[in-house]
Amino acid sequence: MAEPVASPVTEEVNKHDLGSTIAVAGHPIHAMMVTFPIALVISTLGADIFYWYTADPFWTRAALWASGFAFFLGIGASIAGTAELLLVPGIRVRAASWNHAIAAITMLSIAGLNWGVRFAGDAEAVVLPLGLGLSALASLFVGIAGWHGGKLVFDHGIGIMVSSKD
Repeated sequence: MAEPVASPVTEEVNKHDLGSTIAVAGHPIHAMMVTFPIALVISTLGADIFYWYTADPFWTRAALWASGFAFFLGIGASIAGTAELLLVPGIRVRAASWNHAIAAITMLSIAGLNWGVRFAGDAEAVVLPLGLGLSALASLFVGIAGWHGGKLVFDHGIGIMVSSKD
């Protein structure tokens, strides 16, 4: 049986370095930072659903804080991710990297809008239906960005440290 012939495009992509430049002790900072915005976007959706179910104003305050922290911590994670995207050629040449970046920036924009409408107005008045809709949309984009981020890690080996002894 003949061995498969490698694609010249795949060979070109695989030539580039995948090493993280924005890291602490070899651990990519972006991967460490994204957990907080992800959890807070989902928490905002949960607080909105609890408000819808109970009408307790506590949940509007919780969603206001969660959406604000999701937005501002997401900015920090996006700075680290953008630096990796632009500085590491092996990340930059992969389509999944750009798909991940676009989905993540879209999610961050929605999270910022979600926080902004709550902060600027009466938080209880904007939860239903606008806040809940924005929370659901942001959560959808968390899933899309996470899917593409997972592809980068599991399919392309981005952010994985392999010992030279292996």
